Amino acid sequence: MRFAAIDVGTNSVLLLVAERDAQGRFHAVTERAEITRLGKGVDQSRMLSPEGLEATVKVLAAYADEARALGATTIVASATSAARDARNGGELLAQAKARAGVDIEVISGEEEARLSFASAAADFGGGGPLLAVDIGGGSTEIIVGTARGEVSFRHSFDVGSVRLTERFIRSDPPSDAERAAVRAHLKSVLAQVPKATGTLVGIAGTVTTVCAIAREVEPYDAAKVHGARLTLTEVQRVCDRLWALALAERRTLPGLQPKRADVIPCGAEILLAVMQALGVDGTTVSDRGLRWGLLVDRCGTRA
Repeated sequence: MRFAAIDVGTNSVLLLVAERDAQGRFHAVTERAEITRLGKGVDQSRMLSPEGLEATVKVLAAYADEARALGATTIVASATSAARDARNGGELLAQAKARAGVDIEVISGEEEARLSFASAAADFGGGGPLLAVDIGGGSTEIIVGTARGEVSFRHSFDVGSVRLTERFIRSDPPSDAERAAVRAHLKSVLAQVPKATGTLVGIAGTVTTVCAIAREVEPYDAAKVHGARLTLTEVQRVCDRLWALALAERRTLPGLQPKRADVIPCGAEILLAVMQALGVDGTTVSDRGLRWGLLVDRCGTRA
């Protein structure tokens, strides 16, 4: 049987179409990712822009058509930070239903954290301490627990690559003062994150992009990224490099999708700050994340 999951994020929209075998395990048939910037300007206006809304719904419709053509009998979809924050989030839901035939569930930050952690545990949990960070365009989820599902800390923070870029960055390349402001903000916001031991799993496009830049994975190849381990030193090095380059230079970096170039310095800074807050010296990279957790949670036990 085939099922599909769509993750509508602040920065990007991701599709997973997967087969479920007789043992209940899911295997990817196809995966897609498109940057539509649904959350552009939401931090200030609390409104989804017409441009971001149109681009997102257009991609949703294409994804739904592809999923059905591949034989998906069920399509589940979630929307996260931008849709949570926007006063006109209902417009996204209405257009998705009308134009794509898809019902979108706007999930809470806590639910987003739970589903991302479930994905990390499924791929990298060995029963011991497990940490996860899911860096999005509008929010970042941090979870501390074990692969058995015991969670000691779980929180969704209103810091994301798009949100911080819109709040703090005005120069090209960003100035030292702007980076210092981002760092100070992150230190304050992440003050409640506990020091922890265990395997940290980094989820979503910021983390996979930092890995692809560090390893010069061009064109992008999930097989070379998923499961790779990035050290704190590598993340620091990539971070420093990104902040030093002008936007036009960042767009040419091997491993960096050009549409992500404007927000990746802040995204990488979030990853670095989270690793420092947790007190870990490295992270395992996950190319999966929320869409996989959503699929397993919503479709894993259906007949």
